[in-house]
Amino acid sequence: MYNFKEIYHTVLKEYPDIMTVDEMSKALGISSKTGYKLIKEGVIKSRKVGRAYRIAKVHLLSYLKVNM
Repeated sequence: MYNFKEIYHTVLKEYPDIMTVDEMSKALGISSKTGYKLIKEGVIKSRKVGRAYRIAKVHLLSYLKVNM
């Protein structure tokens, strides 16, 4: 079982600390449409900057922890 630190430094190391929906979707292996759905339903926390969503890697890790 991985912990946050291991996932952060191994699995998600190639992704920036703040991701776009496309980057998040690629990291999770889901479509962008599903990524937007998870954000809009509040399953994955995000911040809206202008017209675009930004997802902190920490929020993605929280989502993975709940769904592992």
